Amino acid sequence: MLLHYLIVFFVSMVPLIELRGAIPFSQGFGLPLIPSYIVSIIGNMLPVPFIYFFARKVLIWGADKPVIGKFFGWCLEKGEKGGKKLQAKAGRGLFLALLLFVGIPVPGTGAWTGTLAASILDMDFKSSVIAVMLGVLLAGVIMMLISVGAFSMIR
Repeated sequence: MLLHYLIVFFVSMVPLIELRGAIPFSQGFGLPLIPSYIVSIIGNMLPVPFIYFFARKVLIWGADKPVIGKFFGWCLEKGEKGGKKLQAKAGRGLFLALLLFVGIPVPGTGAWTGTLAASILDMDFKSSVIAVMLGVLLAGVIMMLISVGAFSMIR
C-alpha cells in the first residue's frame, strides 16, 4: 500500500498529469479517498516554489540549446500565452483567475502552468502560491467526485 501512495505522490508531481491523474490512479489502486487527496495535494504543490523561482530562468536558458531548445521554447511560449490570456481576461481579478485556471481540471491547466504563468506575469510569490494552492484543492475535489463516480460505475 505504501508503494501505491508513493506512485500517487510522484504522479501528482508530473507536469500535465499532476493531481488530475494522481487521484484517479489512487482510486484505481483502491486507496482511501481522503489520504489519497492529501498525498496528491502535497505532491502537486511541492514543485510550486521551484517552478516560481527557477522554471522561467531555466526555460529561457534552454530555449536556444540544440536538443532541448524546441521543448523548452514550447514550454516558455505556453506559459507566456497562458499568462497573457489570464491577465487579459482577469484584469484586476488575477488572483481569482489564477485560482480558477489551476482549479478547473482541463488539459493544459494546473499547478505547473499556473505557477509558470504567475512567474511570467510577475505576480508576488505569496499570492501566487495561495491562488495555486486553492486551485489545486478545487481541482482535487472535482477529480475526487469524478473518480468516485467513474469507479463506482465500473465496480
